[in-house]
Amino acid sequence: MKITDLKCAVIGGSPVVRVITDEGLDGYGQAETPKAYLKPHVLFYKDYIVGADPTNVESIMLRIRRAGSFKPWGSAVSAIEIALWDLAGKAAGVPVYKLLGGKVRDQVRVYNGGVRFAMKGTSPQDYADDVAKMKASPEGFTIVKEGVGFHSAMLRNTPSFSYGDVVGGSFHPNRGPLTERGLKHVIACVEAMKSVLGDEIGLALDCGPGWTVPDAIRLAKAVEPLNVMWLEDLITGDYVPYTLADVYREVTLKTTTPIHTGEQVYLRQNFKELIEKHAVNILGPDPEDVGGIAELKWIAEYADLHGILIAPHGIFDGLIGMAAHVMVAATMPANYIAFECPIGNPSWWYDIVDGVANPFIKNGMIQVWDRPGLGVTLNPGKAEKYLREEDKGFFD
Repeated sequence: MKITDLKCAVIGGSPVVRVITDEGLDGYGQAETPKAYLKPHVLFYKDYIVGADPTNVESIMLRIRRAGSFKPWGSAVSAIEIALWDLAGKAAGVPVYKLLGGKVRDQVRVYNGGVRFAMKGTSPQDYADDVAKMKASPEGFTIVKEGVGFHSAMLRNTPSFSYGDVVGGSFHPNRGPLTERGLKHVIACVEAMKSVLGDEIGLALDCGPGWTVPDAIRLAKAVEPLNVMWLEDLITGDYVPYTLADVYREVTLKTTTPIHTGEQVYLRQNFKELIEKHAVNILGPDPEDVGGIAELKWIAEYADLHGILIAPHGIFDGLIGMAAHVMVAATMPANYIAFECPIGNPSWWYDIVDGVANPFIKNGMIQVWDRPGLGVTLNPGKAEKYLREEDKGFFD
């Protein structure tokens, strides 16, 4: 079997990858929404993979892996890797988890990142109301995540929140010391959320990036009695092309609150310091940024050797990405907590992807399925109408 073509179409904001072979089999991958700008990055790799045997996934990845980078520039490589595993599973007639070593669990836990409700503001009561809606959500989440601090509107909505100037623009550009009022506001919001969730549902906090080390330590120590699941991306994260393991370690050593990072990190090599220096307690690679699902599995195994937990990021990974998460999560060691579960967005994604029920989460868990490949696939007849004019030949 040989790869004859690599295609990419932007469907509902998501770059979707299709790897085509000379034996009629194809495989699908998906990059995060909304990253339509990644299409040419995906197609850049076409000449490097056409003619290769798609079932030799690692051989192909050795050709293209080095040509990616930190979020979002590793997304194209990651989506291709996922499509290759989908193809390899279909060729072998087995679910992808079989090719990754076999499953160790029949259900995988997820945490809520994608099921969101419009918040009126950023007061403690607004946060309490929001998590109350998540608690009542039919998915039965056992862990929910909320954005606070620099990963929220608190910076703009709370007077005298920070000593720095508020910078506009994307990619979370703000950074600097909080005022006493600002820090107290964050803590009050966390307390309000925990008053609703109690010990029934775990609360994780997406915090930054942007915190200074002293403020990060103050926050972490202040919420120790509340037993939050983790504080995520305090120092670096999202679109920051470095990890600062020594800085994270300074925070981690001074608190019992678990510290989490890793969603923007590309490749196992860039987790080496975080793991070997015990810089954080929990890692959160995103399979659509880190280099794919085999890369994620390797990182989880190496983290487990060092007593570090794994809770993969995934809010924008879409339904094909969700299936990839399920396949790899089924194979991970016991350091696995849960992955951040994406949803179909726009909602018509549930109509064009075969193999995904809606809802597909029950009691905060997803049942691992046994269909070949990723076990989900685009339905050309239903998806065709959502293709842009330039992508009309995607299913040919």
